Amino acid sequence: MSSAAEEGLPRPEPPSREVILGLGRAYVSTPRIETRPSDESVPLLPRPVTIEDIGKTRAGVWAVLTTIFIAALPDSLAPLVGRLPRDPMRAALLILNDAPVIDGHIDLPILLRMAFANNVSAVDLTKDFVGHVDIPRLRAGKVGGFFWSVYVGCPDPAVEGKDFLTSTWRVRDTLEQIDVAKLTIEKYPDVFRAALGSEDIRDAINNGKIASLLGVEGGHQLGNSIAVLRQYHALGVRYVTLTHICHNAFADSCGFDPGMIPLHHGLSPIGFRLIDEMNRIGMLVDLSHTSDDTARQALTHSKAPVIWSHSSARAVHDHARNVPDDVLALIGTEEGKTDGVVMVNFGPTFIGDPGNVTLYGVADHVEHIAKVAGKKHVGLGSDFDGIGETPVGLEDVSTYPALFAELVKRGWTKYELSGLAGANLLRVFEGAERVSRELQAAGTAPAFDVYDKRTDL
Repeated sequence: MSSAAEEGLPRPEPPSREVILGLGRAYVSTPRIETRPSDESVPLLPRPVTIEDIGKTRAGVWAVLTTIFIAALPDSLAPLVGRLPRDPMRAALLILNDAPVIDGHIDLPILLRMAFANNVSAVDLTKDFVGHVDIPRLRAGKVGGFFWSVYVGCPDPAVEGKDFLTSTWRVRDTLEQIDVAKLTIEKYPDVFRAALGSEDIRDAINNGKIASLLGVEGGHQLGNSIAVLRQYHALGVRYVTLTHICHNAFADSCGFDPGMIPLHHGLSPIGFRLIDEMNRIGMLVDLSHTSDDTARQALTHSKAPVIWSHSSARAVHDHARNVPDDVLALIGTEEGKTDGVVMVNFGPTFIGDPGNVTLYGVADHVEHIAKVAGKKHVGLGSDFDGIGETPVGLEDVSTYPALFAELVKRGWTKYELSGLAGANLLRVFEGAERVSRELQAAGTAPAFDVYDKRTDL
């Protein structure tokens, strides 16, 4: 085969290939032919363009055009193509429309006790209400559910005694708080729906209601009795915090100020059995307020996932109530770890130095817990109505979207933010429910252990 030069023909300029994208049009020229020594195996003319070539070129061009089109869409149309709006607040609101906030700890019931003597008829949550919570602000904040804390305070140690044996009416008072929470939920059936499990939460949210769960904030509210735990569960309580700021018969607290002297050095013997029974009946183990030793032992002992309903990160701000990194490192789904979720507290005392606490500081706590334990293990437990002051930018339940907007700016994806909003808590809740079913199916007997300091049994 002879070359063009040998035939005396003018040599053509080697054609080139380039793609020009402009104003939505693509221009594709003929492919370049490399200049090579002629031989029988190298064609001198470009191979014919096939239908497959045209298809590949067209597909590539349309892929690029589609990307440009999606990127150029205004924020108002972004959801139609699955893209988050560029504006962080719009992005946050879009995420929370599909995955609303499930807050692990709101203290509205104790506010109703203190301000209204639990008289629900005197309470109107449909308009601006004292404190941090009312229905308009819950709706504005994209709240899909929360735990109503049925908290009553620690008893006077001088009255209760060192062995916690003198009655202090804490069980009665807890029943009253369960009552006021339930009555308030029932008062607004178009807004709230009582929830007893993970499916109830989903059902409430899917029907536009705010899922309402109950949590007991401290083992001192159990009257030293595992039987009382079972009855709280029957009344709808779905988590018990092992301690508040005081030790109790079951476990050691971290207290509030530094230097809390341990009593049991973690869990007491009946405290281990309390966790066994919580696992059996599907009551979430809440480790907020507990000492570090109590938390470590509970993580090791519990068969079910655990929660911190309202705790932040000690490495970000050094406070006894916050969770240290070595405990955060024990949380996970890997071998040797326990699944759990740490729900960040907004209380300024736990977030940063006085006078310098903002939503950015809360975001720092969220990110630190996510860094150490993983983004699947962090949630929100604001402690609204249980804290006197709030961070700048997170003044009440209407402001959750501002925190999500900040995390959008920091690169969190919609899936990660959906987990923070509530999906992480739901996973943990489902895990506890699964363990409960398995234990009961295996015939695990109820715990009948009695506190060893009692003299009446």
